Order: sequence, then structure tokens, then C-alpha cells
Amino acid sequence: MAKSQQGQTVSVEYTGRLEDGTVFDSNVGSTPLQFQLGGQQVIPGFENAVTGLEVGESVETTIPPENAYGEHRDELILEFGKEQFPPEVSPEVGMEVQLSGPQGQPIPATIAAVNDETVTLDANHRLAGQTLIFDIKLLDVS
Repeated sequence: MAKSQQGQTVSVEYTGRLEDGTVFDSNVGSTPLQFQLGGQQVIPGFENAVTGLEVGESVETTIPPENAYGEHRDELILEFGKEQFPPEVSPEVGMEVQLSGPQGQPIPATIAAVNDETVTLDANHRLAGQTLIFDIKLLDVS
């Protein structure tokens, strides 16, 4: 049976968990994830784990932050005055917001802290700085 290789579209099922065993994502029993190997559509460590698998083969892989969502970066913790939020928005910790980048591109952020005058946003990916463990099964190659 042929091994998956760059340029092919693959279908996989997976479960992702943190080092403490907490499951953060899974598509088992749901729609398979499809992506093109070499297309930079998934984190590098995930793509590397799938490359070379045969259909039906499973693998467990541990992906360090540098091959996942990167290290947590302090410069992505941003503080804004409350007056910079629309009056109809009542900022709350955990709320997801959208910032605009230099070219107007959307940048997702999470409200990390709120006080009387300021709102602190964290624009790091929620899994930044985490080592991720995936159980992956290759379902199909095309």
C-alpha cells in the first residue's frame, strides 16, 4: 500500500490532548479532517506525523510548541482603554474579540482581564506554549 506524500490530499481522524490528558479537540465519530500535505493548512508537527502513513495506519505523536502554535509571547498581551470598546459592548474575561492587523487582517484575541479603566487582551493562540499530543489515523489518500 502506498504511503502518504507531499501534494496528496489526506483524510484523517484525530484526538488532540494536552500533557495532563485534557482533550482539546477531536473529530472521531465526526467529519474527517481533509488537508493537502505540503499545503501548510495544519500545524507543521501534525503534517509531519501524517506524512508517510499508510491508509488505515495510526500514530501517536507529541508536538512541541515550536511545531504547533509557537511559544506564548508576552508582546501579544495588549492593554486598551475601556473607551476604545463600543458602548454597547460590555467586556468580560474570556470573551473573544477581533482586532485589526496593520493590513486590516483579522486577529483573534481573548479578554484576559478587565478593570475600571482598561481591558487586557491576549492575542496568543489558546494553545500557544503547549506541548500537544495527537492520536491520528489516516483514513484516505487522494
